[in-house]
Amino acid sequence: MVEKVVILSTGDELTTGKIADTNAQWLADRCLTLGLDVVAVLVVGDFHDRIAWAWERAFELGDLVVSTGGLGPTSDDLTTEIVARVLGVGLRFDEPSAARMRAMFERMGRVMPENNLRQAQFPDPAVILENPLGTAPGYRVSCEREVPAPGGAGRLRLPRHLVVMPGVPREMKPMFDERVAPWIRELRGSDQVIAVRTFQTFGMSESALDEAVNAVIRPEEARVGFRASFPMISVKLLVRDAPGRADARLEELSARLRCALGAVIFGEGDVSMEAATGAALRARGATLAVAESCSGGLVGHRVTEVPGCSAYFLADYVTYSNGAKKDVLGVRPETLAEFGAVSEETVREMAEGARRRSGASVAVATSGVAGPDGGTEKTPVGTVCFALSADGLLVSRRHQLWGTRDWVKLLTSQLALDWVRRWALGLPVVESGFRR
Repeated sequence: MVEKVVILSTGDELTTGKIADTNAQWLADRCLTLGLDVVAVLVVGDFHDRIAWAWERAFELGDLVVSTGGLGPTSDDLTTEIVARVLGVGLRFDEPSAARMRAMFERMGRVMPENNLRQAQFPDPAVILENPLGTAPGYRVSCEREVPAPGGAGRLRLPRHLVVMPGVPREMKPMFDERVAPWIRELRGSDQVIAVRTFQTFGMSESALDEAVNAVIRPEEARVGFRASFPMISVKLLVRDAPGRADARLEELSARLRCALGAVIFGEGDVSMEAATGAALRARGATLAVAESCSGGLVGHRVTEVPGCSAYFLADYVTYSNGAKKDVLGVRPETLAEFGAVSEETVREMAEGARRRSGASVAVATSGVAGPDGGTEKTPVGTVCFALSADGLLVSRRHQLWGTRDWVKLLTSQLALDWVRRWALGLPVVESGFRR
Protein backbone atom coordinates (compact mmCIF):
# COMPACT_ATOMS: atom_id res chain seq x y z
CA MET A 1 0.00 0.00 0.00
CA VAL A 2 1.26 3.47 -0.90
CA GLU A 3 0.69 6.09 1.79
CA LYS A 4 3.64 8.51 1.85
CA VAL A 5 4.82 10.60 -1.08
CA VAL A 6 7.87 12.76 -1.61
CA ILE A 7 7.76 15.46 -4.28
CA LEU A 8 11.11 16.13 -5.96
CA SER A 9 11.79 19.13 -8.20
CA THR A 10 15.05 19.66 -10.07
CA GLY A 11 16.45 22.69 -11.85
CA ASP A 12 18.86 25.54 -11.25
CA GLU A 13 16.07 27.97 -12.08
CA LEU A 14 14.28 26.82 -8.91
CA THR A 15 17.22 26.92 -6.52
CA THR A 16 18.43 30.30 -7.81
CA GLY A 17 15.01 31.88 -7.36
CA LYS A 18 14.44 32.67 -11.04
CA ILE A 19 11.07 30.94 -10.93
CA ALA A 20 8.84 29.65 -8.14
CA ASP A 21 8.22 25.93 -7.72
CA THR A 22 4.53 26.03 -8.58
CA ASN A 23 4.67 22.40 -9.76
CA ALA A 24 5.33 21.14 -6.24
CA GLN A 25 2.48 23.20 -4.85
CA TRP A 26 0.06 21.85 -7.44
CA LEU A 27 1.25 18.26 -7.02
CA ALA A 28 1.00 18.42 -3.23
CA ASP A 29 -2.62 19.45 -3.52
CA ARG A 30 -3.35 16.65 -6.00
CA CYS A 31 -1.57 14.02 -3.90
CA LEU A 32 -3.48 15.11 -0.82
CA THR A 33 -6.79 14.58 -2.57
CA LEU A 34 -5.62 11.10 -3.59
CA GLY A 35 -5.23 10.20 0.08
CA LEU A 36 -1.45 10.47 0.21
CA ASP A 37 0.59 11.96 3.02
CA VAL A 38 3.08 14.45 1.54
CA VAL A 39 6.05 13.92 3.86
CA ALA A 40 8.58 16.16 2.07
CA VAL A 41 9.18 18.45 -0.88
CA LEU A 42 12.79 18.40 -2.10
CA VAL A 43 14.22 20.97 -4.52
CA VAL A 44 17.74 20.59 -5.92
CA GLY A 45 19.79 22.15 -8.70
CA ASP A 46 21.24 20.49 -11.80
CA PHE A 47 24.17 18.70 -10.15
CA HIS A 48 24.79 14.95 -10.26
CA ASP A 49 25.58 14.54 -6.57
CA ARG A 50 22.70 16.70 -5.36
CA ILE A 51 20.10 14.98 -7.52
CA ALA A 52 21.40 11.54 -6.51
CA TRP A 53 21.27 12.54 -2.83
CA ALA A 54 17.69 13.79 -3.25
CA TRP A 55 16.55 10.52 -4.83
CA GLU A 56 18.21 8.40 -2.14
CA ARG A 57 16.65 10.53 0.58
CA ALA A 58 13.25 10.48 -1.13
CA PHE A 59 13.26 6.66 -1.22
CA GLU A 60 13.98 6.62 2.51
CA LEU A 61 11.11 8.97 3.34
CA GLY A 62 8.30 7.89 1.02
CA ASP A 63 6.66 4.92 -0.64
CA LEU A 64 6.25 7.02 -3.79
CA VAL A 65 8.44 9.71 -5.33
CA VAL A 66 6.89 12.17 -7.78
CA SER A 67 9.53 14.11 -9.71
CA THR A 68 9.38 16.95 -12.23
CA GLY A 69 12.12 18.49 -14.34
CA GLY A 70 15.40 17.41 -15.86
CA LEU A 71 13.91 15.60 -18.88
CA GLY A 72 14.99 18.08 -21.54
CA PRO A 73 17.47 17.44 -24.37
CA THR A 74 20.38 19.49 -23.02
CA SER A 75 23.44 18.41 -21.06
CA ASP A 76 22.12 19.81 -17.77
CA ASP A 77 18.99 17.61 -17.94
CA LEU A 78 20.23 14.82 -15.70
CA THR A 79 17.18 13.18 -14.14
CA THR A 80 16.90 10.00 -16.23
CA GLU A 81 20.62 9.28 -16.15
CA ILE A 82 20.73 9.62 -12.37
CA VAL A 83 17.51 7.68 -11.74
CA ALA A 84 18.97 4.75 -13.69
CA ARG A 85 22.18 4.98 -11.69
CA VAL A 86 20.37 5.12 -8.35
CA LEU A 87 18.22 2.14 -9.34
CA GLY A 88 21.26 0.24 -10.58
CA VAL A 89 19.80 -0.35 -14.05
CA GLY A 90 20.78 0.54 -17.59
CA LEU A 91 19.12 2.87 -20.07
CA ARG A 92 17.10 1.65 -23.02
CA PHE A 93 16.27 3.56 -26.19
CA ASP A 94 12.57 3.62 -27.10
CA GLU A 95 12.09 3.91 -30.85
CA PRO A 96 8.31 4.68 -30.70
CA SER A 97 9.07 7.69 -28.48
CA ALA A 98 11.75 8.83 -30.91
CA ALA A 99 9.32 8.46 -33.81
CA ARG A 100 6.74 10.63 -32.05
CA MET A 101 9.39 13.32 -31.52
CA ARG A 102 10.38 13.27 -35.19
CA ALA A 103 6.72 13.50 -36.21
CA MET A 104 6.15 16.45 -33.89
CA PHE A 105 9.08 18.38 -35.40
CA GLU A 106 7.91 17.48 -38.90
CA ARG A 107 4.45 18.90 -38.16
CA MET A 108 6.12 22.13 -37.07
CA GLY A 109 8.18 22.20 -40.27
CA ARG A 110 11.46 22.00 -38.37
CA VAL A 111 14.46 19.70 -38.39
CA MET A 112 14.84 17.85 -35.09
CA PRO A 113 18.24 18.31 -33.40
CA GLU A 114 19.85 14.98 -32.63
CA ASN A 115 20.17 15.77 -28.94
CA ASN A 116 16.37 15.45 -28.63
CA LEU A 117 16.89 11.70 -28.85
CA ARG A 118 18.18 11.81 -25.26
CA GLN A 119 14.49 12.18 -24.36
CA ALA A 120 13.82 8.73 -25.84
CA GLN A 121 16.06 7.03 -23.26
CA PHE A 122 14.50 5.52 -20.13
CA PRO A 123 15.57 3.42 -17.16
CA ASP A 124 15.28 -0.17 -18.34
CA PRO A 125 12.17 -1.22 -16.31
CA ALA A 126 10.27 2.04 -16.91
CA VAL A 127 6.67 2.26 -18.13
CA ILE A 128 6.57 5.20 -20.56
CA LEU A 129 3.97 7.96 -20.16
CA GLU A 130 3.23 9.63 -23.49
CA ASN A 131 3.35 13.42 -23.68
CA PRO A 132 1.12 14.71 -26.50
CA LEU A 133 1.97 18.33 -25.65
CA GLY A 134 5.77 18.14 -25.75
CA THR A 135 8.80 16.12 -26.78
CA ALA A 136 9.69 14.71 -23.34
CA PRO A 137 7.69 11.63 -22.28
CA GLY A 138 7.38 10.80 -18.62
CA TYR A 139 7.78 7.39 -17.05
CA ARG A 140 7.06 5.36 -13.94
CA VAL A 141 8.91 2.53 -12.20
CA SER A 142 8.02 0.12 -9.41
CA CYS A 143 10.92 -1.59 -7.65
CA GLU A 144 12.34 -2.67 -4.33
CA ARG A 145 14.82 -0.58 -2.36
CA GLU A 146 16.94 -1.21 0.68
CA VAL A 147 16.28 1.59 3.17
CA PRO A 148 17.14 2.22 6.82
CA ALA A 149 14.75 0.55 9.25
CA PRO A 150 12.79 2.79 11.67
CA GLY A 151 15.00 3.75 14.58
CA GLY A 152 18.14 2.96 12.59
CA ALA A 153 18.15 -0.74 13.55
CA GLY A 154 19.44 -2.31 10.36
CA ARG A 155 18.00 -2.01 6.87
CA LEU A 156 14.83 -3.24 5.18
CA ARG A 157 14.02 -4.06 1.58
CA LEU A 158 10.70 -2.39 0.75
CA PRO A 159 8.58 -1.65 -2.32
CA ARG A 160 9.13 1.79 -3.80
CA HIS A 161 7.49 3.57 -6.71
CA LEU A 162 8.55 6.58 -8.72
CA VAL A 163 7.12 8.73 -11.46
CA VAL A 164 9.09 11.29 -13.47
CA MET A 165 7.33 14.01 -15.49
CA PRO A 166 8.38 17.07 -17.50
CA GLY A 167 8.82 20.31 -15.61
CA VAL A 168 6.67 22.33 -18.02
CA PRO A 169 3.34 22.79 -16.16
CA ARG A 170 1.13 22.59 -19.26
CA GLU A 171 2.67 19.19 -20.05
CA MET A 172 3.00 17.89 -16.50
CA LYS A 173 -0.54 18.59 -15.24
CA PRO A 174 -2.54 16.62 -17.83
CA MET A 175 0.03 13.81 -17.64
CA PHE A 176 -0.49 13.54 -13.90
CA ASP A 177 -4.29 13.71 -14.02
CA GLU A 178 -4.72 11.34 -16.97
CA ARG A 179 -1.89 8.83 -16.56
CA VAL A 180 -0.43 9.06 -13.06
CA ALA A 181 -3.43 9.60 -10.76
CA PRO A 182 -5.23 6.39 -11.86
CA TRP A 183 -2.00 4.43 -11.24
CA ILE A 184 -1.67 5.94 -7.76
CA ARG A 185 -5.25 4.95 -6.92
CA GLU A 186 -4.37 1.37 -7.80
CA LEU A 187 -1.20 1.50 -5.70
CA ARG A 188 -3.00 2.80 -2.64
CA GLY A 189 -4.94 -0.45 -2.29
CA SER A 190 -7.53 1.16 -0.01
CA ASP A 191 -11.25 1.63 -0.47
CA GLN A 192 -11.08 4.89 1.43
CA VAL A 193 -11.26 8.16 -0.47
CA ILE A 194 -10.46 11.76 0.35
CA ALA A 195 -13.30 14.24 -0.03
CA VAL A 196 -12.09 17.83 -0.26
CA ARG A 197 -13.78 21.21 -0.30
CA THR A 198 -12.10 24.61 -0.36
CA PHE A 199 -13.71 27.82 0.87
CA GLN A 200 -12.41 31.22 -0.23
CA THR A 201 -12.69 33.89 2.45
CA PHE A 202 -12.11 37.59 2.88
CA GLY A 203 -12.60 39.82 5.91
CA MET A 204 -11.14 37.74 8.76
CA SER A 205 -7.54 37.18 9.79
CA GLU A 206 -6.04 33.69 9.64
CA SER A 207 -6.00 33.42 13.44
CA ALA A 208 -9.65 34.50 13.67
CA LEU A 209 -10.60 31.97 11.02
CA ASP A 210 -8.75 29.26 12.92
CA GLU A 211 -10.71 30.03 16.08
CA ALA A 212 -14.02 30.11 14.23
CA VAL A 213 -13.39 26.83 12.42
CA ASN A 214 -12.12 25.02 15.53
CA ALA A 215 -15.29 26.04 17.34
CA VAL A 216 -17.45 24.01 14.94
CA ILE A 217 -15.16 21.25 13.58
CA ARG A 218 -13.19 18.92 15.83
CA PRO A 219 -9.71 17.75 14.70
CA GLU A 220 -10.83 14.11 14.53
CA GLU A 221 -13.72 15.02 12.20
CA ALA A 222 -11.65 16.50 9.39
CA ARG A 223 -8.27 17.83 8.49
CA VAL A 224 -8.42 21.61 8.13
CA GLY A 225 -5.83 23.62 6.24
CA PHE A 226 -5.40 27.36 5.80
CA ARG A 227 -3.58 29.08 2.96
CA ALA A 228 -3.12 32.83 2.94
CA SER A 229 -2.85 34.20 -0.59
CA PHE A 230 -3.09 37.95 -0.18
CA PRO A 231 -5.66 39.39 -0.01
CA MET A 232 -7.75 36.28 0.62
CA ILE A 233 -7.45 33.14 2.75
CA SER A 234 -8.47 29.64 1.66
CA VAL A 235 -9.89 27.15 4.15
CA LYS A 236 -9.69 23.52 3.03
CA LEU A 237 -11.62 20.64 4.58
CA LEU A 238 -10.40 17.06 3.99
CA VAL A 239 -12.39 14.03 5.05
CA ARG A 240 -11.11 10.44 4.71
CA ASP A 241 -13.77 7.74 4.65
CA ALA A 242 -15.46 5.12 2.51
CA PRO A 243 -16.91 6.26 -0.85
CA GLY A 244 -20.24 7.98 -0.36
CA ARG A 245 -19.77 8.32 3.38
CA ALA A 246 -16.86 10.72 2.90
CA ASP A 247 -18.99 13.03 0.74
CA ALA A 248 -21.86 12.93 3.22
CA ARG A 249 -19.58 13.81 6.12
CA LEU A 250 -17.95 16.59 4.11
CA GLU A 251 -21.32 18.11 3.26
CA GLU A 252 -22.38 18.11 6.92
CA LEU A 253 -19.11 19.75 8.01
CA SER A 254 -19.33 22.28 5.18
CA ALA A 255 -22.79 23.31 6.34
CA ARG A 256 -21.38 23.98 9.81
CA LEU A 257 -18.56 26.05 8.34
CA ARG A 258 -20.90 28.12 6.17
CA CYS A 259 -23.03 28.84 9.22
CA ALA A 260 -20.02 29.85 11.33
CA LEU A 261 -18.33 32.09 8.75
CA GLY A 262 -21.34 33.46 6.88
CA ALA A 263 -20.61 36.13 4.28
CA VAL A 264 -16.87 35.97 4.99
CA ILE A 265 -16.99 33.03 2.57
CA PHE A 266 -17.21 34.52 -0.91
CA GLY A 267 -16.85 31.31 -2.89
CA GLU A 268 -16.18 27.59 -2.91
CA GLY A 269 -13.53 25.91 -5.02
CA ASP A 270 -11.12 27.80 -7.22
CA VAL A 271 -13.08 31.06 -7.48
CA SER A 272 -11.86 34.66 -7.38
CA MET A 273 -13.56 37.61 -5.74
CA GLU A 274 -14.25 39.18 -9.15
CA ALA A 275 -15.93 35.98 -10.36
CA ALA A 276 -18.04 35.73 -7.19
CA THR A 277 -19.03 39.39 -7.51
CA GLY A 278 -19.96 38.96 -11.15
CA ALA A 279 -22.09 35.91 -10.38
CA ALA A 280 -23.93 37.84 -7.66
CA LEU A 281 -24.60 40.75 -10.03
CA ARG A 282 -25.89 38.37 -12.71
CA ALA A 283 -28.18 36.63 -10.23
CA ARG A 284 -29.64 39.97 -9.17
CA GLY A 285 -29.89 41.26 -12.73
CA ALA A 286 -27.89 44.33 -11.73
CA THR A 287 -25.29 46.45 -13.51
CA LEU A 288 -22.09 47.99 -12.16
CA ALA A 289 -20.05 51.14 -12.64
CA VAL A 290 -16.73 51.90 -10.94
CA ALA A 291 -15.07 55.21 -10.06
CA GLU A 292 -11.38 54.89 -9.18
CA SER A 293 -8.57 57.13 -8.09
CA CYS A 294 -5.76 55.43 -6.13
CA SER A 295 -6.55 51.98 -7.54
CA GLY A 296 -5.89 53.33 -11.03
CA GLY A 297 -8.31 51.07 -12.90
CA LEU A 298 -7.46 47.85 -11.03
CA VAL A 299 -11.05 47.29 -9.89
CA GLY A 300 -12.32 47.54 -13.45
CA HIS A 301 -9.47 45.39 -14.73
CA ARG A 302 -10.35 42.60 -12.33
CA VAL A 303 -14.03 42.81 -13.25
CA THR A 304 -13.15 42.40 -16.93
CA GLU A 305 -10.99 39.33 -16.20
CA VAL A 306 -14.29 37.41 -15.90
CA PRO A 307 -15.68 36.15 -19.22
CA GLY A 308 -19.15 37.49 -19.91
CA CYS A 309 -18.74 40.55 -17.68
CA SER A 310 -20.29 42.74 -20.41
CA ALA A 311 -23.65 41.46 -19.15
CA TYR A 312 -23.30 43.56 -16.00
CA PHE A 313 -20.29 45.90 -16.26
CA LEU A 314 -21.04 49.30 -17.79
CA ALA A 315 -18.18 51.70 -17.06
CA ASP A 316 -14.96 52.36 -15.17
CA TYR A 317 -14.09 56.01 -14.57
CA VAL A 318 -10.42 56.37 -13.59
CA THR A 319 -10.39 59.93 -12.27
CA TYR A 320 -6.94 60.34 -10.80
CA SER A 321 -6.79 64.13 -10.71
CA ASN A 322 -9.12 66.48 -8.91
CA GLY A 323 -9.98 68.04 -12.25
CA ALA A 324 -11.14 64.67 -13.61
CA LYS A 325 -13.19 64.06 -10.49
CA LYS A 326 -14.98 67.36 -11.08
CA ASP A 327 -15.31 67.21 -14.88
CA VAL A 328 -16.13 63.51 -15.31
CA LEU A 329 -18.01 62.61 -12.14
CA GLY A 330 -19.38 65.95 -11.04
CA VAL A 331 -17.61 66.11 -7.68
CA ARG A 332 -18.22 69.62 -6.33
CA PRO A 333 -15.21 71.94 -6.07
CA GLU A 334 -16.37 72.89 -2.58
CA THR A 335 -16.21 69.25 -1.45
CA LEU A 336 -12.64 68.86 -2.69
CA ALA A 337 -11.61 72.19 -1.17
CA GLU A 338 -13.08 71.48 2.24
CA PHE A 339 -12.48 67.73 2.65
CA GLY A 340 -9.80 66.81 0.08
CA ALA A 341 -9.66 64.08 -2.52
CA VAL A 342 -9.13 61.36 0.10
CA SER A 343 -12.33 61.71 2.08
CA GLU A 344 -15.64 59.97 2.51
CA GLU A 345 -17.38 63.08 1.27
CA THR A 346 -15.49 62.98 -2.05
CA VAL A 347 -15.91 59.25 -2.70
CA ARG A 348 -19.62 59.49 -1.99
CA GLU A 349 -19.94 62.08 -4.74
CA MET A 350 -17.70 59.98 -7.00
CA ALA A 351 -19.93 56.93 -6.55
CA GLU A 352 -23.11 58.89 -7.14
CA GLY A 353 -21.60 60.57 -10.19
CA ALA A 354 -20.53 57.24 -11.68
CA ARG A 355 -23.98 55.73 -11.17
CA ARG A 356 -25.73 58.80 -12.54
CA ARG A 357 -23.51 59.05 -15.61
CA SER A 358 -23.55 55.32 -16.48
CA GLY A 359 -27.09 54.43 -15.49
CA ALA A 360 -25.79 51.44 -13.50
CA SER A 361 -27.72 49.79 -10.68
CA VAL A 362 -24.76 50.18 -8.33
CA ALA A 363 -21.49 52.09 -8.32
CA VAL A 364 -18.44 51.76 -6.09
CA ALA A 365 -15.73 54.40 -5.68
CA THR A 366 -12.20 54.47 -4.25
CA SER A 367 -9.77 57.28 -3.40
CA GLY A 368 -6.67 57.09 -1.25
CA VAL A 369 -2.92 57.30 -0.78
CA ALA A 370 -1.22 54.17 -2.15
CA GLY A 371 2.29 55.40 -1.33
CA PRO A 372 5.13 55.19 -0.84
CA ASP A 373 4.95 59.01 -0.85
CA GLY A 374 2.10 61.45 -0.60
CA GLY A 375 0.96 60.73 2.94
CA THR A 376 0.33 63.40 5.55
CA GLU A 377 -0.38 63.34 9.27
CA LYS A 378 -4.09 63.58 8.49
CA THR A 379 -4.06 61.04 5.64
CA PRO A 380 -1.04 58.71 6.04
CA VAL A 381 0.03 56.27 3.36
CA GLY A 382 -2.52 53.46 3.15
CA THR A 383 -5.53 55.66 3.84
CA VAL A 384 -8.29 54.71 1.40
CA CYS A 385 -11.89 55.85 1.33
CA PHE A 386 -14.67 53.77 -0.20
CA ALA A 387 -18.25 54.53 -1.17
CA LEU A 388 -21.11 52.58 -2.69
CA SER A 389 -24.16 54.11 -4.30
CA ALA A 390 -27.34 52.23 -5.21
CA ASP A 391 -31.03 53.02 -5.29
CA GLY A 392 -31.90 54.18 -1.78
CA LEU A 393 -28.41 53.45 -0.45
CA LEU A 394 -25.26 55.54 -0.07
CA VAL A 395 -22.56 54.26 2.29
CA SER A 396 -18.91 55.15 2.81
CA ARG A 397 -16.02 54.18 5.03
CA ARG A 398 -12.41 55.21 5.59
CA HIS A 399 -9.89 52.37 5.97
CA GLN A 400 -6.25 52.37 6.96
CA LEU A 401 -4.67 49.73 4.73
CA TRP A 402 -1.10 48.43 4.91
CA GLY A 403 1.81 47.20 2.85
CA THR A 404 3.58 48.37 -0.27
CA ARG A 405 1.94 50.36 -3.06
CA ASP A 406 0.87 47.24 -4.96
CA TRP A 407 -0.55 45.70 -1.79
CA VAL A 408 -2.60 48.81 -1.03
CA LYS A 409 -3.97 48.87 -4.57
CA LEU A 410 -4.78 45.15 -4.56
CA LEU A 411 -6.44 45.29 -1.14
CA THR A 412 -8.41 48.35 -2.26
CA SER A 413 -9.75 46.47 -5.27
CA GLN A 414 -10.61 43.42 -3.14
CA LEU A 415 -12.56 45.45 -0.61
CA ALA A 416 -14.40 47.40 -3.32
CA LEU A 417 -15.45 44.18 -5.07
CA ASP A 418 -16.51 42.66 -1.75
CA TRP A 419 -18.79 45.64 -1.13
CA VAL A 420 -20.46 45.13 -4.50
CA ARG A 421 -20.81 41.39 -3.87
CA ARG A 422 -22.44 41.99 -0.51
CA TRP A 423 -24.84 44.53 -1.97
CA ALA A 424 -25.81 42.18 -4.81
CA LEU A 425 -26.51 39.38 -2.29
CA GLY A 426 -28.61 41.66 -0.08
CA LEU A 427 -26.07 41.58 2.76
CA PRO A 428 -24.93 44.51 4.92
CA VAL A 429 -22.28 46.21 2.81
CA VAL A 430 -19.96 47.66 5.43
CA GLU A 431 -20.34 45.05 8.19
CA SER A 432 -17.73 42.66 6.80
CA GLY A 433 -15.57 42.57 9.92
CA PHE A 434 -12.68 43.90 7.85
CA ARG A 435 -10.58 46.03 10.15
CA ARG A 436 -10.66 49.77 9.63
